[in-house]
Amino acid sequence: MKHLIQLTDYSVQDLQNIFMLADEIKSGNHKNSLSGKSIVLFFPSSSIRTRVTFEKGIYLLSGQPILFPSDSLDKKELIEDVAGYLNNWADCIVIRHGDIDLIDRFSKHSKVPIINAMTKANHPCEVLSDLYAISKRRNDFMDLTYTFVGVNANIGKAWAEAAKAFGLKFIHCCPSGYEIESVNVEYDVKRAMSQSDIVLTDSIPPECLTDFMPYQITTDLMRIAKPSAMLNPCPPFTRGDEVSTDVINSEFFVGYEFKESLLYVQQAIILYGMRTD
Repeated sequence: MKHLIQLTDYSVQDLQNIFMLADEIKSGNHKNSLSGKSIVLFFPSSSIRTRVTFEKGIYLLSGQPILFPSDSLDKKELIEDVAGYLNNWADCIVIRHGDIDLIDRFSKHSKVPIINAMTKANHPCEVLSDLYAISKRRNDFMDLTYTFVGVNANIGKAWAEAAKAFGLKFIHCCPSGYEIESVNVEYDVKRAMSQSDIVLTDSIPPECLTDFMPYQITTDLMRIAKPSAMLNPCPPFTRGDEVSTDVINSEFFVGYEFKESLLYVQQAIILYGMRTD
């Protein structure tokens, strides 16, 4: 059994094992791997891509998804008591909740794998899925330079986690005052682009838009990046804020099909977490 709370819980070998499982699932294997298994999910109503792919993924592996709203965990009942009861019936638990400490506490009292489906501190499943998709386009994906352009929030922190866990080259490009702790920061966006193979963005809060307008990713900026560079904006993205309309319509944008990997990777994360060998 293995929880996924943050990517620093995982090694390069874990990454390779999950990618191998995802390949097998994509090839049509493991179709009945969750037969007779119940996966409990806690999701807010606003979740679209992560929730759809977790629920569909469980169904396609012949499992039973049981869904609750995230605020079910915000009641007076202690998390250890919720975990204690669910230990009787759940085979895996997937939680999307703002508080990573809540998910961590849950894992300490759970006898089944706990999967973090996003918090205010990180988004490990999303990043694992993106790395898998990139690995299908670039065999040298572990040697590329990943540049995140955005605020100090969960997506940037998740990529910083990935860099620490797997030894990736990672740059945070931002105005002064928005730095992610303990990572390489580049304040000049053109200089950052010139070093970049993979450009990553996140939604910009309204109060930060003015500061980040010079950092909006455009086609002209992407042309400064390394050959075969890719733009991977974290959805939901807003044309005219963190990315321009023209760059989304360009060859640099990896496209909507890039996120198809969410299905296979999240299925693989569940199966990997439930392994007893």
